[in-house]
Amino acid sequence: MARNFSAQLEKKKHAQYFKRILQVMPSQMAQYDSNRVMFAFFAVSGLDILDSLDVLNESEKLSAIEWIYRLQVTDAGIRSGFQASTMLPDDTLHYQCGYLPMTYTALATLLALGDDLKRVNKKSILEGMRACQNPNGCFMAMITESESDMRFLYCACCVSAILNDWSGMNKTTAIDYIVKSISYDGAMGQGPDLESHGGSTFCAVASLYLMNELHNVLSEEQIDKLRRWCLMRQNSGFQGRPGKPSDTCYSFWVGATLHMLDAGHFIDPDENRKFILSTQDASIGGFAKFYDTRADPLHTYLGLCGLSLMGEPGLLPMNAALNVSNRVYKHLKEIHKKWKTN
Repeated sequence: MARNFSAQLEKKKHAQYFKRILQVMPSQMAQYDSNRVMFAFFAVSGLDILDSLDVLNESEKLSAIEWIYRLQVTDAGIRSGFQASTMLPDDTLHYQCGYLPMTYTALATLLALGDDLKRVNKKSILEGMRACQNPNGCFMAMITESESDMRFLYCACCVSAILNDWSGMNKTTAIDYIVKSISYDGAMGQGPDLESHGGSTFCAVASLYLMNELHNVLSEEQIDKLRRWCLMRQNSGFQGRPGKPSDTCYSFWVGATLHMLDAGHFIDPDENRKFILSTQDASIGGFAKFYDTRADPLHTYLGLCGLSLMGEPGLLPMNAALNVSNRVYKHLKEIHKKWKTN
């Protein structure tokens, strides 16, 4: 798919791209309709990183907030949390179930929209999340026959950090799972004895970072080995595994990991920026996985995050571990202060 190339970041076009995502799902995204809140996260957080949330008027923001709260499953015991979309009718409550990645993205989207989280049922969310933790420390995405790996452990850590309450997980077994997932090359897989991967390495490192345990759990030798593995993933942009081509999203997954390891300054910013912009659709906005492929919301958001980490002019700086802008993180800290005084 040929596209116009631009060496400049097309901020306005990307903002319009995200606004369209919030209004009408692209036809190629129809199969993901049941995960609609995740795309809302990409779009709203993308607008936030672009410092362009003003393309949404107050009515649109309030409408989005109300829609997200409709996804909250409360007082449902181990089924509590945020579900993925409003595809289920209201008279089928016994089928509604929290889904851990959507609980994280719903909370992060509410924060980006400026919500105060007053309507979030913390007790119910933590109860549902606690039920998703396996004896080995990892988490399932949901309580009903779900896969479990490092991604969902990370989501649980994000939810705990946002709610400022770690009672919904056993940190000791979670840390043990992460340690057992360290491979021979120093990076982390989705679980023990699995191949190291840029995405799972980010999830593991960010989880330890959010728990304030990174330097307590990993030795300096392990951290140095991990830095080396991450730096070896840059071959213009970043690849997710050895022998793979560069992919836009790993500029965030691996780049953010390096920043949490205090090694972001070793990234070659010019080469990384050149690669990310080569996947930019300069006509209608958005970033793709590779050059000459179709733009999608995930790679558009994570491409912007990768640029933000390198200090791209016009983009808001971000909190690498929680994957939100520093502005959103500051808003979250103000909420935490209010919770402590109440």
